[in-house]
This record gives sequence, structure tokens and C-alpha cells, in this order.
Amino acid sequence: MQIRISTKVGQSLTKVRDGFNAELFVKLNPPFPSVEVLKFDGCKKGDFVELLLDFKVSKQKWVSEITFDNETEQIFEFIDEGILMPFPFSNWKHHHMIIATENGCEIVDQIDYQANNGLMTFLVYPLLFLQFLYRKPVYRKVFK
Repeated sequence: MQIRISTKVGQSLTKVRDGFNAELFVKLNPPFPSVEVLKFDGCKKGDFVELLLDFKVSKQKWVSEITFDNETEQIFEFIDEGILMPFPFSNWKHHHMIIATENGCEIVDQIDYQANNGLMTFLVYPLLFLQFLYRKPVYRKVFK
């Protein structure tokens, strides 16, 4: 299943690209589940991100690898793919795009995911959609 959320911000592509760091990553996470960043190498191919998600009744680790990155004058993009994911996910691919526009840039989160079965994939959709919708005001505040 796919989720795609786009946010326009008033900063240049270079400033937004430079702002994609561990500090921003922490700000982008909603209050639940709480997230502890165990490792954040960056946004280049071969980098890793390791998280500890606290669901109050259990803690689960999430590990992603950056499998692609590309940069031109018009776009900065990278893809993180889940290696170790918490229940119920079986597949995760998150394409991050920062696209230059006339008045700043557009940040696009495109997530392709699957849960352990079709019903769970469908049921998780609203929660994931809201989690990524939560990022829009954070992006706007950080990159105003």
C-alpha cells in the first residue's frame, strides 16, 4: 500500500537538505509511540537509522538502510528500506524527496509498505497516514 504526503516550505532545497538530520528526525515523530534514536548515520546510500519504539507495553527495534540517494539542482532524494521492523510490518520503503520550487521547495514523503497480511496492511493505513500527516506542520515550522 502507498501513502504520499507533500508539504511546501519557504526554504531553499539546500537549507532543507542540510536540515534533514537526527534533530529533525526526532521532531517529526508523534508523541506515540515514543521514539529513541539509537543510530542516525545520515541520508546517503549505505547509511543506517536504528530506532527503539516504545509502545508502553513493549519496546521494538526498527532498523532501516538508506539504499538510494540522488542530488541535482532540482531535487534531493533518498530511500530508506526497513531491514528489521516491528509488528505488523513485513516490507517498508520510504522515498524522501525535496524538490526545488519557485518559492522554496516541496518535501514529499512517499511510503510503500506491507504488513504481515492484507487485512493488517489495510488497517494500519489510517494510523500511518496520520503519523505522516503530523509531519506537515513540523516541516513548516522548522523550514519557515
